[in-house]
Amino acid sequence: MTEGEKSRLVAWNQEIHRAHARLREALAVVREELDSAAVEKAGRDLLLFCRGFCTALTGHHEGEDRELFPAIAADHPELRGTLRALEQDHSMIGYLLSDMRVAMNRDASPAELERHLEGIGAIMESHFRFEERKLMSVLEELALDADPDEVLGNL
Repeated sequence: MTEGEKSRLVAWNQEIHRAHARLREALAVVREELDSAAVEKAGRDLLLFCRGFCTALTGHHEGEDRELFPAIAADHPELRGTLRALEQDHSMIGYLLSDMRVAMNRDASPAELERHLEGIGAIMESHFRFEERKLMSVLEELALDADPDEVLGNL
C-alpha cells in the first residue's frame, strides 16, 4: 500500500469527523441567530439559517444511507444491526426536521423554534457520538472510491 493510498483510507475517518463538526457548528449558528431574534420576531435570516441547517443535515444522512452504510455493510456484515440503528436515527431526525420546517412555514415563535432545535440537537449529538464510537475504526480502513461531498453531504 502506498502512502497516498493509506492517507486516502484514513480520510473517511477524518471526513466524518469534519462533517459532524460542521453540522455542530451550523446548529450553533442557528441557535445564536435564534437568540438574537428572540427579542424581535424571527426574521428572514433566521429562516435561512434554519433551512440551510435542515438541508445540510438531511443531505448528510441521505448520503450515508445511500453510499457509506452499504459500503460498510459489504465489508463488515457484523455491523448491519448497528447500521440499521443509525438509519433509524436518520429517520427520526428527518421526522423532527420535518416538524421544524412546518413550524417555520407557519411563522412559529422563536421559543417554539428553540424547542425544535433543542430536540434535534439532542438526538443529533447522541447519534453522532454513537456513529463515531461504532464506525471510526471501520472508517479508518474503508476503501470507498467516492467524493466525500456526495457521501457525507456538501457541507
